[in-house]
Amino acid sequence: MIKTGMGSLVPRILRQQTAVVPSTLVSVKNYATEATFETKPFKLHNLKEGPPTTGKVTKDEAVKYYRQMQTIRRLETSAGNLYKEKLVRGFCHLYSGQEACAVGMKGAMRPQDNIISAYRVHGWTYLMGVSPQGVLCELAGKQGGCARGKGGSMHMYAPNFYGGNGIVGAQVPLGAGVALACKYKGNQGVCLALYGDGAANQGQIFEAYNMAHLWKLPCIFVCENNGYGMGTSAERGSCNVNYYQRGDVLPGIWVDGMDVVAVRLATEFAINHVLNVGPVVMEVYTYRYSGHSMSDPGTSYRTREEVQEVRQTRDPISSFKDKILAAGLVTADELKAMDNQIKKEVDEATKQAKADAEIGLPELSTDVYSQNQEGPIRGCNPGSWLKHGTLNRAVNL
Repeated sequence: MIKTGMGSLVPRILRQQTAVVPSTLVSVKNYATEATFETKPFKLHNLKEGPPTTGKVTKDEAVKYYRQMQTIRRLETSAGNLYKEKLVRGFCHLYSGQEACAVGMKGAMRPQDNIISAYRVHGWTYLMGVSPQGVLCELAGKQGGCARGKGGSMHMYAPNFYGGNGIVGAQVPLGAGVALACKYKGNQGVCLALYGDGAANQGQIFEAYNMAHLWKLPCIFVCENNGYGMGTSAERGSCNVNYYQRGDVLPGIWVDGMDVVAVRLATEFAINHVLNVGPVVMEVYTYRYSGHSMSDPGTSYRTREEVQEVRQTRDPISSFKDKILAAGLVTADELKAMDNQIKKEVDEATKQAKADAEIGLPELSTDVYSQNQEGPIRGCNPGSWLKHGTLNRAVNL
């Protein structure tokens, strides 16, 4: 729902070219430059007050959020195609359907804030500053990738982005460590430690909760609940699917992860809380359209009709598109031009990823250590050793 100061609906106002502009919309030449959107109520645990349920979005923010979500969707479509063409090897976990989670959190983050996640991180890599070409080259194992092709789908990095982690749940205590580093530095930074509902029962997560609470670490523990772990539903894998409540004494927030504005509001609230009070658990309730990974068709434990219903009724991109169009923040022509530009950019990045070269064999043993104290690196065969070298950079920036 879009609020207006006159209590009437925005589309009706936009049809009346001479209508008085409501107080929550600032209009120039009949186009709004700012709008206020309502969100679903947040669910709270151990909190007396939560985030506001209305949030302002400027025209620039609307364009940015839409562009980011649409780019991630295009990136994931390309990644899936590259996997089917056998140009992406190993595992490949897509984020399609969850775009509002990452874009909403990034919209609230400040320059000193950090994020660490699991292996569904192609979109996060892009949001943290890596170009679509850098993401797709990394997926294809090419030298133009953000980690020189060494990391692949699950191990991408960028400044303040501590990458994906291939071990289920292992990134959560690492995120607590990044939060501890922020506390040592005194830079008022926080760390968002992301994990899925399938990892939510890992013991190390609860150990991280405990330590973060005792030390009052500026850590936001984010459970991206997309409803399904690897091959099963959350209800079959967890005795308590209210993940925002599972931090025990830690406060918790439930947020609609299909609403980019709601996620931004919840994250802004969480950042303020962890800086002034202590760690918090945030559950973003979302949905992934593909299976757990590309090797999982995702149809043995849920129906195609269920996926289609979510696409039609809750899709984060189309629902946000409808809101910003109705509010007059953008026009249909502007979005169409943006869609075409994004498609062209991702198509070109895909072409470059296919044409790029792999690193040479000597580079495989470079930058294993930032300061090598171990000497040669053990090779694949018994008794074989590789010379350790450095490029003075482990990633392409």
